[in-house]
Amino acid sequence: MSRATAEPVSIRLLDREYTVGCAPDERDSLVAAAKLLDTKMREIRGSNRMAALDRVAVLAALNFAHELEQLRTQAEQQDRELARALGDLHRRLDSLAEPVRS
Repeated sequence: MSRATAEPVSIRLLDREYTVGCAPDERDSLVAAAKLLDTKMREIRGSNRMAALDRVAVLAALNFAHELEQLRTQAEQQDRELARALGDLHRRLDSLAEPVRS
């Protein structure tokens, strides 16, 4: 995205406001991501209002990275299972398409 097309968007994380630039068509997604991050950061901080913001942010990022890695692993496993099932179906179709020998 070029800076010329970026528009400023204000988001709040742990009661602090940040302004970031994003393309107009990505605004809703950015705001939703910011809300998700704020929720995760509040969950991590819990009742310890004195927790350092950078520590809370790093732990939230680590949690999201871990979840992303788990989703990628699951997707790869599903892709392998789907490829195997499709291979089986192709073999079945090929065997049905073979001419009957007398």
